[in-house]
Amino acid sequence: MQAAIATHRTALSAPRHILIVEDDRDIANMLIELLSEGGFQASAVMSGAEMDRALRRRSFDLVVLDAMLPGEDGFNICRRLRASTFTPILMLTALGEDIDRILGLELGADDYVTKPFNSRELLARIKSLLRRASYGGKVDERPSIMAFAGWRIDPLSRQLYDPDGVEISMTTAEFDILLAFCANPGKVMTREQLLSLTHAGIAGPVERSIDVHVSRVRQKIETNVREPSLIKTVRLGGYLFTPAVENV
Repeated sequence: MQAAIATHRTALSAPRHILIVEDDRDIANMLIELLSEGGFQASAVMSGAEMDRALRRRSFDLVVLDAMLPGEDGFNICRRLRASTFTPILMLTALGEDIDRILGLELGADDYVTKPFNSRELLARIKSLLRRASYGGKVDERPSIMAFAGWRIDPLSRQLYDPDGVEISMTTAEFDILLAFCANPGKVMTREQLLSLTHAGIAGPVERSIDVHVSRVRQKIETNVREPSLIKTVRLGGYLFTPAVENV
């Protein structure tokens, strides 16, 4: 099935370009119109295969991904898309069960909105994801394994290995926080920055929740949790990741 990628420009300056992966043409056209009115450029495709072709032609700033697609479903598409890029992914689906939302987030989606959705809320979430992406700066579209203090973290498979090569189990928020630290070694990271770069605030955007997740990360990577050497607390600042980080 061939899909025509519809493009709308609403401003003289180049707007952020969003790719919609949605097999319902009416919903896709409605989303294009909504995003166009919101100041974005939008393109729509109807399947994972068409998404792949669109991504080979150009890059996009964000992907709105329907979970219920013919053939390859949105969850599998999300998994393989996250394995090759840090482009923000917002999953859009009629599935409203917590397990579906959690599965989407665990597979690498950055946010999850159920149908029917409020147009203003959807735009607000998209803008928030784009702010988060720009806050983190440019990221390698094919991130490599990183090593620090004998540890290895793989952004593609989302796995962490200790100095003995043993895989360490981590939640989505814990992994995202450690990845954010590894991407910014030697820099003081505020709680607001960490919240913006991770899933830690999705359930409830409270900055103090970052402290809980950082504490759990410390329990997994620090030799002495009471006197942490890898993740230092900076008074009135946030946190500092001290070890050197190398791509391997």
